[in-house]
Amino acid sequence: MSETEKLTVGALVTVLLLFAPGFVLHEAPRFPGSLTGSLLGIAGAVLLVLLLIYPMVKHLAWLRQRVAKHVSMRAILSFHIYAGVLGALLGILHTGHKFQSPLGITLVSSMLIVVLSGFVGRYYMAHLRTELRDQKAMLDTLRAEYDRIATELAAAPLARSLLGLPWIARLAPVSAAEAPGIPVPALVNAIADLEYAMRGRETIERAFALWMVVHVGASIVMYPALALHIWNGIFYGLRWLQ
Repeated sequence: MSETEKLTVGALVTVLLLFAPGFVLHEAPRFPGSLTGSLLGIAGAVLLVLLLIYPMVKHLAWLRQRVAKHVSMRAILSFHIYAGVLGALLGILHTGHKFQSPLGITLVSSMLIVVLSGFVGRYYMAHLRTELRDQKAMLDTLRAEYDRIATELAAAPLARSLLGLPWIARLAPVSAAEAPGIPVPALVNAIADLEYAMRGRETIERAFALWMVVHVGASIVMYPALALHIWNGIFYGLRWLQ
C-alpha cells in the first residue's frame, strides 16, 4: 500500500466521521427525496453494491482466473476500499442527516461499521504489525548485545568492571554484529521498555483481531437494509418525479 493511498483513504474516512453526526447542527428532512438527494443516494447505493466485486473475485476461483488476466487483485482491492468510503460518504449526504426511521438508522450504522472495520483491517492492523515487526527486530538486537556483554563479563568480570562500557547516542535496529557496546543499565531499561511497548501493541492487535468478523457481519446487515431502503423508495414513489 502506498503512502498516498493511506493518506487519501484516511482523509476520506475522517470526512465521513465528521459528516455522520452532522444532524446535531443541520437536518434537511426533504432532501433525501429531492432530485439531488436521490441522485446521491443512487450513486452511493451503486458503489456499495460494487463492493461485492472484490469478495466474489477473491473467493470464486473461476472468476478470479478470468479477471486476473486483465486486472490485478491489488487494483480490485483499491477499488473496493475507495468505493466503500465514497459510497458511505454519498449515503450520509443523501440522508440529509434525517436519522429517524429504524431502517435508516440500521443502514447508516451498519454502513459506517463496514467502512471503519475495513479501514482498521487494511491500514491500522497492517501498520500495527509493521511496528511490532520492527520492535521485535530491535529487541533481538538488544538481547544479542546483552548476551555478548554477559559473556564478556563472565570471562573477565574484574577487567570489565574497571574499564566500564561505552555509551551510545541512540539505539537503532542494526544487526548484532554491528551493534555497539551499550551500558548495562541502559540496555536493560531499553529491553524492558520495548517488551512493555510490544505487550501493549499485542493486546491492541488481539482486541482488533476480529475486525473481519465485524466487517462481514455488518455487511450481512447492511445489504438487506439497503435493499429494503431501495424498495421503500420505489414503493412509496420518488417525490421528485411527481
